[in-house]
Amino acid sequence: MFGYLQVRKSELLVREWEAYKAVYCGLCKQMGKDYSFLTRLSLSYDCTFYAMLLLSLEKACPGFEKGRCRFNPLKKCQFARCDSDCYSKAAAFSVISAYYKLKDDLQDSGFWKRLAVRLVLPFFSRWHKKAARRYPQLETLVADMMTAQNLAEQNSETGVDAAAHPTANMLGSVLSLEAHDELQRRVYYEFGYHIGRWIYLIDAADDLEKDEKNRNFNPFLRVKAADMQAYQTQVLNQSLARAYDAYQLITLIDFKGILDNMMVYGFPSKQNAVVYHRQEEEDVKSV
Repeated sequence: MFGYLQVRKSELLVREWEAYKAVYCGLCKQMGKDYSFLTRLSLSYDCTFYAMLLLSLEKACPGFEKGRCRFNPLKKCQFARCDSDCYSKAAAFSVISAYYKLKDDLQDSGFWKRLAVRLVLPFFSRWHKKAARRYPQLETLVADMMTAQNLAEQNSETGVDAAAHPTANMLGSVLSLEAHDELQRRVYYEFGYHIGRWIYLIDAADDLEKDEKNRNFNPFLRVKAADMQAYQTQVLNQSLARAYDAYQLITLIDFKGILDNMMVYGFPSKQNAVVYHRQEEEDVKSV
C-alpha cells in the first residue's frame, strides 16, 4: 500500500473528520498491540481506508473512546472501537504488505536505502510470520501478487494494463474475501480490482521521473504519448469510474459519508496533485 487513498478534509463534516482520525488512531493502536510499536510506522492511509471499509461492511464500530496517542502521550485523541477482527485484519495486511515492499526495495533501491532496509527487514520478517499465521489467505494473495508483479516487470512486452493487473487482482481478491454470496463477491472484486489498478498506476505516475532517471521499470515509460499527463489522466479516470460504479452497489452501514468523500473528492484530488504536480488543497498528514 502506498498512501494515495486519502480524504478531502474541506468536504468533510467536522464529526466525519473526527471519526476518520479515530479509525486511523484505532488501527495504529491495534498494530502496536498485535505486533510492535515500530509497525505503526508502516501504517498508511490505504490501510485506513481498508479498515474503515471493513468496519462499515460489518457494522463493527460500536462507538468511540478517548485516550492518549501512543506516539505522543501528551496528546489526547479518540479511538474508534471495533468489536470484530477488522482492525486485526487491516493490521496484518499492513504488516504483510510492508514486508514485501521492503523485500522489493532491496532490488530497486540505492545503496543507502538498501542498507536501511537490511536493518529493519529482520524485525518485519518476524512480524510478517505472525501476520501470515493469523491470516494465511492475505499472505498468499500478497505473495502471489509480488511473484506475478516481478514476472510482469521482467517481460519486455508488458504494457500498462498487464503491469497493473497483479496489484489490481490482489486487492480485488482481498476484498472479495468479505463477500457472503456470489453477487457480493463479484461486486467486491470489481471494486477492489479497479482501486488496486488505480493505486498501482498513480504510484507509477508519481515515480515516472525517478524511474526514468534510475532506469527502473515503469509502464508509462513504454508508452508513446504526445501528452503523457493527458494519457495518465485517461487511464486513471477509467479505473476510478469503474471502481465508483461497483462502489455504488455496495451496502455501507457506517462511515458512508467519509467513504463517499474519498471516492468523489479525495482520490481525484490526489490524482490531480500527482499527475499535474498541483499542490494539494488538503493536508491529512496531521492525522
